[in-house]
Amino acid sequence: METTALIAACLAVVLGAGLQRVAGMGVGMVAAPVLTVFLGASVGVLVSNVAAIVTALLILRALRDGVDWRRVITILPLMLVGSVLGALTVREADTAWLDVIVGGSVLVALGASALLRRRVRIQGRPVAVVTGLAAGFMNTTSGVAAPAWTAYALATRWEHRSFAATMQPLLVVMNVMSVITKLGFGAIPAGSAPAWWVWPVLLAAVLAGVAFGNVLARRVTTRAASRTAVTVAVAGAVTALTRGLLSIAG
Repeated sequence: METTALIAACLAVVLGAGLQRVAGMGVGMVAAPVLTVFLGASVGVLVSNVAAIVTALLILRALRDGVDWRRVITILPLMLVGSVLGALTVREADTAWLDVIVGGSVLVALGASALLRRRVRIQGRPVAVVTGLAAGFMNTTSGVAAPAWTAYALATRWEHRSFAATMQPLLVVMNVMSVITKLGFGAIPAGSAPAWWVWPVLLAAVLAGVAFGNVLARRVTTRAASRTAVTVAVAGAVTALTRGLLSIAG
C-alpha cells in the first residue's frame, strides 16, 4: 500500500470511527468506499469489516449499559443467514448491479420510513426478520449495512441512545461473520491482503477515531446524533448506488 493511499485510508477510518461513536455507525459508510478505491472491492470491504469490529468493541465498552440485548438475540441469527447469502452472492454475482439494487432499495426504505414514522408505528417480528437479513447481506456484499438499520430505527421509533448502544454488539458479530464467510467461501483472492504492517497502523487510526468520537459525544445532543445517523445512512446508500452505476457505465 502506497503512503498516500495509507494516509487516505487512515483518515477515513478515523472519521468513520468517530462518527460511529456519535451516531452508532460510521466505519462502513466512510471507510469502505475509500478502502475499496485503493485495495479493490473485495479486499477493501474486508479491511473495513476488520476496522468496524475493533471500533464496535471499543465503543461497546462505553455504551454497554444501554444495549437492548433482547433485540440483539432476536436479530442476530437472521443477520448471520443474510451474511452467508451475501458471501455466496459476492462470489457469483456482478457487484455493480448489487450496489445499484441495494443502494436504490435502501433509499426508498429510508424515504418511506421518514414519511410514515409520524403516522404509523411499525413493529413485530417480520420487520426484524427483513432488517436482519438485509443488514447481513448488505454488510457482506458492500460493507454498508447502516441504511437498513436506520430505516428500521425510523420505522419502529427506536430511541437513539439505545439504538447506538445496541448497534455495537450487532456490528461486532455481523462483521466477524462477514470476514469468516468471505474467507470461507473463497470470495477474497489469494495473496491480496495488505502487508502485515498496515494492520497496526489502521488500529492506531481506529483508536484515534474513537477517542475523537468520545469528545464529540459529550457535546452532541440526542436529536443531533439521530439526525447524523440518518445522514450517514443516506450517504451510504447514495455511495453504493453511485458506485454501482459508475461501474456499469464504465
